[in-house]
Amino acid sequence: MSKSFDVVVIGAGPGGYVAAIRCTQLGLHTVCIDDWKGAQGKPSLGGTCLNVGCIPSKALLESSENFERLTHDFAAHGICADNASVDVLKMVARKNKIVSDFTLGISQLFKKNKVDSLHGRAQILGRDGDVWRVGITDGEEVRAKHIIVATGSTSRILQQAPLDGVQIVDNVGALSFSETPKRLAIIGAGVIGLELGSVWRRLGAEVTLLEASPAFLPAADEQVAKEALRAFTKQKLAIHLGVQIDGVIQSAEAVKINWRDIHGAAQELVADKLIVAVGRVPNTQGLSVEAVGLKLDAAGRIEVDEQCRTSLPHVYAVGDVVRGPMLAHKASEEGVMVAELIAGQVGGSDLNLVPNVMYTAPEIAWVGKTEQQLKAVGVAYKAGQFPFLANGRARALGDTTGFIKIIADANTDRILGVHIIGPMASELIQQAVLAMAFSASSDDLARTIHAHPSLSEAMHEAALAVDKRTIHI
Repeated sequence: MSKSFDVVVIGAGPGGYVAAIRCTQLGLHTVCIDDWKGAQGKPSLGGTCLNVGCIPSKALLESSENFERLTHDFAAHGICADNASVDVLKMVARKNKIVSDFTLGISQLFKKNKVDSLHGRAQILGRDGDVWRVGITDGEEVRAKHIIVATGSTSRILQQAPLDGVQIVDNVGALSFSETPKRLAIIGAGVIGLELGSVWRRLGAEVTLLEASPAFLPAADEQVAKEALRAFTKQKLAIHLGVQIDGVIQSAEAVKINWRDIHGAAQELVADKLIVAVGRVPNTQGLSVEAVGLKLDAAGRIEVDEQCRTSLPHVYAVGDVVRGPMLAHKASEEGVMVAELIAGQVGGSDLNLVPNVMYTAPEIAWVGKTEQQLKAVGVAYKAGQFPFLANGRARALGDTTGFIKIIADANTDRILGVHIIGPMASELIQQAVLAMAFSASSDDLARTIHAHPSLSEAMHEAALAVDKRTIHI
């Protein structure tokens, strides 16, 4: 006999587990079904983000940055450490412990909030009246009036470079190297490629990134992308744009990548390890989307409206499996919105206010429109920026690369976009998100008192710069 619930959530990543918890907070009897297996094949909640994405990658980024500071930056502070070394296995073990703690934490949150949890792959079987039937791989079946699909995304496959999990890996394998490769090649110079490349470059690898796009970080502001490319090149990340991969040849000793540069000239790259980081694709496998009539768009994402309703009654979808940026925080907010809508409340999520962050060094973050986007649609704007080089706290930190740029409507002064490259950009961007959420003008931000000395003063000065009234440059 199948169990009945108010809501079935499929997927326990940031979209799914947050939706499930919010549903139970609102009095909805909820079950969350997930098929992720972690260490030793044990069920592990949290999806890609907690298991092999956001959290573990940031753990390794922090470890590698600490090593970089110790070996290159601390001498300027009068702190010297000779013959510093890295224990990669210990570093990876620390990362694994953080992952284990967080995934266990979600299990505890489920217990606290009375969310039922089932392990297995879910399949939408059909509808009996107003009730949906959902099957699980072990033959169990559950029923509910509402379904929230939060199945996330998977790594895009590159046919020219099939993964073997040892020499050729995706982001999952790149988080668990047992030692630093001497020569590391990465196909893809997006967020994943740059973050992972930065980790292993700091630990001693010679890193080369091969990117298909002729433009570097095309989604970012052009000035930010230009500054980032200059900074990464200075760090000795070799980045090639407009690349075509012809093929990959493996031997016992190395991986050889045959590629063509932006001019079509044949090139060859030999590496000890190859990371394939060419983006991610929505995960709808096994859901029976065709059988139940769940509509997908041309990119294979589940079609949804502004409130994440799908083509099927009482079926919602959130996160990477739908339109919009593939970001954990976007998925979580959509999960909250859907839970509140199911409970009869007013819910909303504004895709224009989703902050984008890259945890490289320097960090990169932005929210809203870029200058190139505004130019393309003919919106009149004004912009101001301020360099971290002129910020006292950045000088004290010894981290002065980059700037903050604020773009505002030329007529109303309402902030349209904020773009940051520099220290703690991931934290500073939240001030911009909050300002935009309340339709603030650049003058509102310029007239807000900011603590001194702080990195946030650069945001203040950038707001002043919109009307050409900066104080400190």
